[in-house]
Amino acid sequence: MTGDLSAVLGVVVLVSALGAAVWALVRLRARRGIATATQRATYEVLHTAGLAAEPLRAGLTATGAAKAVRHLRALVGAAGLALTDRQELLALDGRGTHHAAQLLAAARRTMAADHSTVLGESELHCDRVDCPVRGAVLAPLRAAGRVVGALVAVADGPPAPGLVQATLETAYWAGNQLALAELDASRQRLARAEVRALRAQISPHFIYNALTAIGSFVRTDPERARELILEFAEFTRYSFRAHGEFTTLAEELRSIDRYLTIERARFGDRLQVRLQIAPEVLPVTLPFLCLQPLVENAVQHGLSRKPGTGMVSIEARDAGAECHITVEDDGVGMDPTTLTRGIADLTRGGSDPGEDPGQHVGLSNVDERLRSAFGDRFGLVVETGVGSGTKISLRVPKFHPDVRADS
Repeated sequence: MTGDLSAVLGVVVLVSALGAAVWALVRLRARRGIATATQRATYEVLHTAGLAAEPLRAGLTATGAAKAVRHLRALVGAAGLALTDRQELLALDGRGTHHAAQLLAAARRTMAADHSTVLGESELHCDRVDCPVRGAVLAPLRAAGRVVGALVAVADGPPAPGLVQATLETAYWAGNQLALAELDASRQRLARAEVRALRAQISPHFIYNALTAIGSFVRTDPERARELILEFAEFTRYSFRAHGEFTTLAEELRSIDRYLTIERARFGDRLQVRLQIAPEVLPVTLPFLCLQPLVENAVQHGLSRKPGTGMVSIEARDAGAECHITVEDDGVGMDPTTLTRGIADLTRGGSDPGEDPGQHVGLSNVDERLRSAFGDRFGLVVETGVGSGTKISLRVPKFHPDVRADS
């Protein structure tokens, strides 16, 4: 009897243990299911935000608003959603189209007061019996400290606190995207200004000498003068083109070849050139007028002051995910301390009147544009010394987001 009782108790314990294990497994699966659902919801929100961010990063325009408004409505969870700038309603998705004039007037008041507004059914009066609109939440869009527009969420019932909070948070996020768009536009304007500065530098240092060299062949060798004029025309066409922040290494080297052709006509056998270019890096994208100032620096500040023959070497080699480029001359070189101080003076907005600022302008300009395009790891590395020539090295990633060559 005792043995039978022990057997029964053993079975009961085993069943209880199995039951506890099964229940624990059920709860674990439930928790995993909750985690999976949470992860899925998080992914959907981030994905929707990404879809809305792309058109907003182009600025607050009718085209961008039309692309972004549907995704913003999904983020807010509103029956309808509209985007306005300071003057007009740019886009509206979902319900509320027949209330567009009222929503725009309310948005203007919201922007003028620079605070959010909640409208009830009485403030959105309508003659339509079947009108589903029962309220709206309006929030100003702020970018770089100023109000640039408004986000309007349309409700099919009295605006709930959740809708109000979602509208405010989405408006804050959208304003940050618009601020980034303004930063991108400022960066592009700065890049264009820097290219214009390089072009202004090219004009006095090169054009006069080029025309003088061409003029010396007009009577003695008219065919040579004609060829040089064509090379000069192609060089200036590339250097002064009206568009494009980036170009390919092949295009930059082609322009450099024209530049050196003209300079060889001026210096004769005194100027020697050595090129070592890996074919696989020719399509690499880099900032426009990035290498030409370095080569001009080698000729004007290195070799022109050196008696006898001088050599300019240009090398571009494949380095895995990067292209490594060097421009080297065996000219007079300079004191590294003087170079560093000159670039620092330009950064602060001044320079030593006893020095030639052209060398510092070209190097500083190229260094800043490389860092702006690819990051601080991709600036210039300058090795120089008095009487030791100058070697300038740079690295360019073979691929970088948002960087492409312009035709």
